[in-house]
Amino acid sequence: MTFLSILFKNPGDEKETVTAPGFFGDLNLDQIIDAITAGKDEYNLKPFFYTPLNDIDAIGYRQEIMQELEDQTLFKRIKSFAQKMRTMREHLTQADKLYYKYQKERWFLDAVEIYCDAVNCLVHDLNLAGLKSRGFLALREYLTKYIQSGHFNSLLAETKKLQAELATVKYCLLIKGNRVSVRKYEGEIDYSKEVEKTFARFRQGAVKDYRVEFSTWPDMNHVEAQILDLVARLYPDIFLHLDNYCTENSNYLDETIAVFDREIQFYIAYLEYIAILKQEGLKFCYPQISNTCKEIYNYEGFDLALAYKLAREGATVVCNDFYLRGKERIFVVTGPNQGGKTTFARAFGQLHYLASLGCSVPGREARLFLFDRLFTHFEKEEDIKNLRGKLQDDLVRIHDILNQATANSIIIMNEIFTSTTLQDAVYLSRKVMEKIIKMDILCVCVTFMDELASLSEKIVSMAGMVLPENPAVRTYKIVRRPADGLAYALAIAQKYRLTYDWLMERIKL
Repeated sequence: MTFLSILFKNPGDEKETVTAPGFFGDLNLDQIIDAITAGKDEYNLKPFFYTPLNDIDAIGYRQEIMQELEDQTLFKRIKSFAQKMRTMREHLTQADKLYYKYQKERWFLDAVEIYCDAVNCLVHDLNLAGLKSRGFLALREYLTKYIQSGHFNSLLAETKKLQAELATVKYCLLIKGNRVSVRKYEGEIDYSKEVEKTFARFRQGAVKDYRVEFSTWPDMNHVEAQILDLVARLYPDIFLHLDNYCTENSNYLDETIAVFDREIQFYIAYLEYIAILKQEGLKFCYPQISNTCKEIYNYEGFDLALAYKLAREGATVVCNDFYLRGKERIFVVTGPNQGGKTTFARAFGQLHYLASLGCSVPGREARLFLFDRLFTHFEKEEDIKNLRGKLQDDLVRIHDILNQATANSIIIMNEIFTSTTLQDAVYLSRKVMEKIIKMDILCVCVTFMDELASLSEKIVSMAGMVLPENPAVRTYKIVRRPADGLAYALAIAQKYRLTYDWLMERIKL
């Protein structure tokens, strides 16, 4: 296949979304992407993470590449290429900052030399790798043809020739008072070495070093620049060659290679991010993706943002399973507050979104649905700018979601209609759920209303668990079980000291 991009399989798909999707904050995906892209601002990676794919084969194309990069040898070779390209850009940036012509040109020449070496090494390394992914195979073919092209060979040969010519430039300085004379080096004896040799026999231990250190910053001062101008007059042909070289090769960088250098960082950044979690024993997998079958599952999954935070603190990460079979479409999650319900909902959304990017996802094994739109409805504080009360705002937002959603969408709702009475909340929630059920949408609904868990055969009831011997202690495990409210009631009773044991103790008093 013809190589187009290491990220995008199909021509025309190279789109980038510059702003984060609206649900990022609710699902903590903003935290995840911030952490993934930290320290890589020069590549502007966030637009790649803001743009999900809508084609299963395009997702598979990325999965193949990311799987191949899990080979540490290949990963290190690709990172080596990236580091050389970064060094090349640093040279070009430094050249732009410099003032004196010949110094700018030398930095440019070194940048081109680094580029040629980076490309040649990358082709060599890819030829050593047992590549299988379509993306890397096409890249290798493209690069092989590129380094065999007349343009690249001419660039490489001229770069080497000019470097060799500059290496022959040798000159002598005669400094007398305020006058500096420059002439070609003619094989004069280096008397400093002769003096050191003569007095070496008298050296006794460490002595004070009286040598003056020259500055190490790249900028030349005006005296150094004038000396260089005089040296250029001594070697006019070499410096004319340097002038012409910089003019003729100003556009030396191949656009496809430059794009690859940026795009490959998408994979590198994500793999480096999840490596911390893998070291803690957490599992990641490449999910099966379907845009027709809604029988989905994930085993040993977790909230990626929370896991990253806990792993860095040395805390334990709780994993959960879920699956939908047959006509099942909706998870209604109940249980005690602070019991992991919202975390479960966020993980569900994160899994599907990361899968749509072609990334590996948390879990031992997964099959997920390729959605067309993902919507979230999480509780928000009142916004005085829209002049709406909390209940009205909830209704407007859920109405907008249902108007935009299709049968291929995913909706994640977290504690809706909490600002009204229980009776009204149940009524409104029923109406919303009936609409979702009718549209056959995949949905997660976190709620305190147990009644919603038994509305339809499409609904699966899941509940946050507590320790049987101590209902006040959450396990953060979310399991398939009927919503009975017992765990929640016991936790509340424990919190306010209204359990049987507490009441009996108070009666005794």
